[in-house]
Amino acid sequence: MPIEEHKIALFIDFENIALGLRDSGYKQFEIHLVLARLLEKGKVVVRRAYADWERYSQYKRAFHEAAIELIDVPLKAYSGKNSADIRMVVDALDLCFAKGFVTTFALCSGDSDFSPLVSKLRENDKYVIGIGVKNSSSDLLISNCDEFIFYEDLIRSLAEATPSLTGLPEKKQECFGLLIDAIKALMRDGKEVLWGSMIKQTMQRKKPEFNEEYYGYPTFTALLKDAESLHIVKLRRDERSGTYVVTGFDTGLGAEPTAEEAAKPAAKRRRRRRKGAAAGEGEPTNPTP
Repeated sequence: MPIEEHKIALFIDFENIALGLRDSGYKQFEIHLVLARLLEKGKVVVRRAYADWERYSQYKRAFHEAAIELIDVPLKAYSGKNSADIRMVVDALDLCFAKGFVTTFALCSGDSDFSPLVSKLRENDKYVIGIGVKNSSSDLLISNCDEFIFYEDLIRSLAEATPSLTGLPEKKQECFGLLIDAIKALMRDGKEVLWGSMIKQTMQRKKPEFNEEYYGYPTFTALLKDAESLHIVKLRRDERSGTYVVTGFDTGLGAEPTAEEAAKPAAKRRRRRRKGAAAGEGEPTNPTP
């Protein structure tokens, strides 16, 4: 069951991100968190980062390992105030017009100066994802993007409750850790029905070499059934197709929301709460902690 995926071009204004992280008290920028979130949405076909890399040499190795092209821009005092910004805008627009297969631009910056670029990309039918540090991201830039991801949320997602893999062999921990990440990604993207084929495609985007046979399973269905037996996921057999659907995690923490429930917009839940409050008007309420 194929799913539509973005072809993403990632452009990183690294100086803006580095300054935002410093002001927010973060010691290090984890590029793999950004790439992992983008890979949930599609293929990252272009990866470029702009900075004076002599000043940020400690990041060079991690960026090279992530296959990111480093565009070196001299110091402001030498080349002018906005040389990195201008170079990034020119390259992004050039790519927009030259590579029609690129559907999505991910701009890693919080600088409001990129708002005109965002508008021009959207004018040319491109989907724009912004990524930035909360306290240093311009409201104008955030509102202009189709979607905006805060770096803090990427870090926070690491602490989300998930099924424990403690005690499993190392190979199974690796396999089921990837499975959990893929399911979480699809839930975040609002997928209401998590077909096995859809989950497998997401796992392969995150890790192109993934193959269930490497982990000792003849089929992906066998992998899912083993995950169910180990209380990692909950499955439901679709009567019409005969295939399995993941309905949620089995964390052992009580009733977990199903994938359908997790995908419901928060606005719907807020409307239900408001209706309940209106029905009990005039009565004392006991707020839930």
